[in-house]
Amino acid sequence: MKKVRGIKQWIEGYNKVKALVDELALSFDFYKEEAISEEELDLSYSKAKEAVEDLEMKNMLRKEEDALGAVLKIVAGAGGTEAQDWAQMLMRMYLRWCERHELNAQITSLIDGDEAGIKTVTIKIEGDYAYGHLKSENGVHRLVRVSPFNAQGKRMTSFTSVFVVPLVDDSIEIEIQQANLSWDTFRSSGAGGQNVNKVESGVRLHYKFKNPVTGLDDEIVIENTESRDQPKNKENSKSVVRRQLR
Repeated sequence: MKKVRGIKQWIEGYNKVKALVDELALSFDFYKEEAISEEELDLSYSKAKEAVEDLEMKNMLRKEEDALGAVLKIVAGAGGTEAQDWAQMLMRMYLRWCERHELNAQITSLIDGDEAGIKTVTIKIEGDYAYGHLKSENGVHRLVRVSPFNAQGKRMTSFTSVFVVPLVDDSIEIEIQQANLSWDTFRSSGAGGQNVNKVESGVRLHYKFKNPVTGLDDEIVIENTESRDQPKNKENSKSVVRRQLR
């Protein structure tokens, strides 16, 4: 059924483009006969061009994982408060991008900065082709500006890392070695009443593994405060690890 839906989307996309291109050709004939205005012809052209570009973009994202959702993690780098403010700016940018493209974005883990901004955040993004559009955001993002946090008004350079992995479903089996797992628990911050103050619902997962690319020992650290239920947060953390190992 998944394969059928995928093929159906391509057929519908092609039919839409063909109909708009045919309409454009007809509009051009009408324009030559002075039956429609130049503005109406430009409108037909814009619609056809937009449909063709959308289908071409979808054609560029043909890898299996491109059509999936994504898990996006932002980590403030060198630069102290300035870098943490830059990380928060990036977080707002990605959240607004998701909103404009009607993608469901949910913050699963957030650590605030010491004075301003954030130290790290993990966002789960659900929707068609979310990973395909966001995968090129992987890497270090640099900001150069006159810092509002510097009393002398000096120009500062800040670095923030962005990691994007596909949001894989349970149909893809990823083996996790339980012996390589270790846990820390802590009290979640933010709203939540007495439960937040008394129960260590926040979890931090450490998973050690041998990196298949470098051949060196590596470690994945995941923090999750998504809910006030510690077992649920542990399961969510394991799910994130599976996606990163994928």
